Amino acid sequence: MSTVSELKDATADFLERAGALTRFSSRLLWITPAGFLRPRLLAQQVYNAGALSLAIIMISGLFVGMVMGLQGHDLLARIGSEESLGTGAALTLLKELGPVVTALLFAGRAGTALASEIGLMRATDQLTAMEIMAVDPMKRVVLPRFLGGVISMPLLTGIFVMVSIFGVQLIGVQYFGIDRGQFWSEMRSYVELSDVSEGLIKGLVFGVACSLIAVFEGYNAEPTAEGVGRATTRTVVVSAVATLVLDYIVTALLL
Repeated sequence: MSTVSELKDATADFLERAGALTRFSSRLLWITPAGFLRPRLLAQQVYNAGALSLAIIMISGLFVGMVMGLQGHDLLARIGSEESLGTGAALTLLKELGPVVTALLFAGRAGTALASEIGLMRATDQLTAMEIMAVDPMKRVVLPRFLGGVISMPLLTGIFVMVSIFGVQLIGVQYFGIDRGQFWSEMRSYVELSDVSEGLIKGLVFGVACSLIAVFEGYNAEPTAEGVGRATTRTVVVSAVATLVLDYIVTALLL
């Protein structure tokens, strides 16, 4: 009986949070046009979510590309197709690995920062003070941070892919001696614009999901230190799961 009761409570809690997220996202979507009326505030949030994430994105992208170069060359050498290393790496990064890894890194760096910042404002009654002063915290606090994350994610995805391809080229050309011209010409011949657009579409979708989860968890965090900590943890976990689920859905739709 206790197991059934726990399952019932868990289901009820899930449905309650799903409903709250739906209402929250509907309200956020309704006021989205107002976010572009404050370009300075929006630019600041793009800097916080995007520019401050560049270091981890570029370092991770470089080493992901170098590992792909090592593993890809080992695999292709077994079938005598080492010259296809650039093409295989570029397609993998553009269509799959780049957007997913960028989203996971974004959730761990920028998503947690958004959730903890808004959660701390909730815990210190700053959001309540805004409401008392007739300032809508959704428009002043939540919306710019959400839009900043949405705008930053495709840009970060593109940077991650470019740095990763450089890492692949560094290993393939400089270390294994693959002809540089053949490396790039193969890539230009087989990588199409649709492959690039698929990666950017995934980056945008993941940006919406991760940013929405971060601001939702922060805005609805319990006004305690423990509550802010739980909201930050949920942001990372839910964002990671949502990214992988959406990756399958978007891939299936685009194919």
